[in-house]
Amino acid sequence: MLFRRGTLDGIVSGAVTLAFRRWERPRVKVGTRLRTAVGLVEVDGLDVVDAGEITERDARRAGFGSRAELFDAFPARARGPIHRILIHYAGPDPRVALRRRDSLGDAEVDEIQSRLGRMDATSRQGPWTRRTLELIEAHPAVRAGDLATSVGAETQPFKRRVRRLKELGLTESLDVGYRLSPRGRAYLWRRRLSSASE
Repeated sequence: MLFRRGTLDGIVSGAVTLAFRRWERPRVKVGTRLRTAVGLVEVDGLDVVDAGEITERDARRAGFGSRAELFDAFPARARGPIHRILIHYAGPDPRVALRRRDSLGDAEVDEIQSRLGRMDATSRQGPWTRRTLELIEAHPAVRAGDLATSVGAETQPFKRRVRRLKELGLTESLDVGYRLSPRGRAYLWRRRLSSASE
């Protein structure tokens, strides 16, 4: 469920508390927390409404100037009933704070290593996590497609892998490409230190 930047700003300020989508079936449920560019957006309510039930006030609460503007915003190919979604800003993305933590204890390093090890073990292409972290470290702000090509991978699978590293707070997305987070740099430093002492 995507939001325009202006809508996200309205959600943060509390001016936007509704969203409307044409869906064949619901794509969120009450309690769902969506990660967005401004942080977490939580779904508080969900129901199906007829177009005639949507008021001018509803349109404004969804970030539009009028009902007509709201209806014009539905994609031309959108099908299905109109879903009214009650939403609120639920705070910053917890991954942001995680990425900034660069003081890692032994237990935390071991936990990261364990999770990366499981990713490597289940990969059909073999171990990839450390190689990808080191690639991003050496080439920050380089297009994902170019990074993928440099290791003989397709772009979309490469992006999915980097997203998994981002979930652990090890990488950050930039306008173009990626970079290691402070947590990612600290983890690699600890791993190299450990390897050097073995």
